[in-house]
Amino acid sequence: MSKKSAQEDTSDMCVKAWEALALKTAINKEDIECVIVVTQNPDSNIPHVSAKVHEALGLKENCACFDISLGCSGFVYALSVIEAFLESNNLNKGLLFTADPYSKIIDPDDKNTSLLFGDAAAVTLIGNDAVYLSGKYNFGTIGKLHRELICNNSLLSMNGRAIFDFAARYIPADIKSLLEKNELNVNDVDIFLFHQGSKYIIDTIVKRLKVPAEKAPFVAGEYGNTVSSTIPIMLAEYLNNTVYKTIVISGFGVGLSWASCILKRK
Repeated sequence: MSKKSAQEDTSDMCVKAWEALALKTAINKEDIECVIVVTQNPDSNIPHVSAKVHEALGLKENCACFDISLGCSGFVYALSVIEAFLESNNLNKGLLFTADPYSKIIDPDDKNTSLLFGDAAAVTLIGNDAVYLSGKYNFGTIGKLHRELICNNSLLSMNGRAIFDFAARYIPADIKSLLEKNELNVNDVDIFLFHQGSKYIIDTIVKRLKVPAEKAPFVAGEYGNTVSSTIPIMLAEYLNNTVYKTIVISGFGVGLSWASCILKRK
């Protein structure tokens, strides 16, 4: 599983993600008006990670920066938030970071978690020149199950069976509801990008939705479950391939919560 170095912190991972993006995409930092960081493992409780990222990137002063405390569903939730924030405040461009290094809270002797999670960060440029536009979203929470994936005394604890049962019960129904809300069916979707919790979970969801396996990849075998970064890492592989016109993204886990939406190529 991928793991950050002892010298790296969450904000450092965000900066590395930015550097990778800047190598591929011409971005004027003066155009960035909003920075959101999705994490539940910040550098410290105070200040927010996005403030440290703002400093490291040398962004302008009139730039909104805030963090969102969500786990596996975080990218999809935050995508909805940043879209609404930009639109309602007449802003044009923002950066959405995801960085949740679970190596900070994993007990190396706990094989239920130490062999499952990996560290990664991603950044997504959001603006009016987008490659994909989002459709309607679905969100949900089963708060009474929050103890099944929890960090107490700085150590992560997970009931793997409970997480599987949650995903198998709620996510197929949510995807069916999402498709109906967006007036689509399974065959209209080019690819389903599910949170990479485990191959067993994804295989079960795919079977219950009757989706061809090749339309719902599992790619995290080498680097692990990277929490809120799993979806943007996968999405980056499809941005430049015009074959993929309609994409479902769905994140689910910590909370226990989920969030799903449709992306359509412009």
